[in-house]
Amino acid sequence: MANLELLTIEPQELQFPFELKKQISCSLQLLNKSDNYVAFKVKTTNPKKYCVRPNTGMVLPRSTCDVIVTMQAQKEAPLDLQCKDKFLLQSVVASPGATAKDINAEMFNKDAGHVVEESKLRVVYVAPPRLPSPVHEGSEEGSSPRASVSDNGNLTERSVVSKAFAERHEPQNNSVETKSLISKLTEEKNSAIQQNNKLQQELELLRNQSSKSRTGISFIYVLLVGLVGVLLGYIVKRT
Repeated sequence: MANLELLTIEPQELQFPFELKKQISCSLQLLNKSDNYVAFKVKTTNPKKYCVRPNTGMVLPRSTCDVIVTMQAQKEAPLDLQCKDKFLLQSVVASPGATAKDINAEMFNKDAGHVVEESKLRVVYVAPPRLPSPVHEGSEEGSSPRASVSDNGNLTERSVVSKAFAERHEPQNNSVETKSLISKLTEEKNSAIQQNNKLQQELELLRNQSSKSRTGISFIYVLLVGLVGVLLGYIVKRT
């Protein structure tokens, strides 16, 4: 029994499409090709970083069991996307008819004489799939999105992808800049209104002064005309 392969594991490594600040999951499939009930247990070198569901279980004869491994959101990316974390899957033959409730730590104790098979799995980070680069050649303003054919014959909605990419990466400080611009324009408007009112007042004052000046000139003109008339009369009488 020591040479018996109890469970077949697919895939042989845990691959995570690494993205910062995002929870990522991958799955393992455990295949029991034997006629035995097989209990399994999953361990990891970094238990705070990963969540395994289920971390223990029972695989019935000639059946499969899926295990989901979830990596918690990471704040920093490792250098060159290299990861040293590893997983260990232990499996042991259980009693016929056993269920997950019958699994205990003693079953995986080698010192107690139990035959425990172990499979080591490494963690691999892979780069997430990238969006196709937006292509603007030959595009016209106001035209509707059009499908283009790539070199391998696949269709890509380049206009739609370009718009979605631009919207997702648009800066989030537009509202702050807009508020600042509105505030500046409001101040300039109020200053212009104040200057306009001041000019209106000065214009009105000049009009009043001009009116008074014209009245004084008329009075002086009449007075001079009267004096000239008196002088002429006096000269006429003397002659």
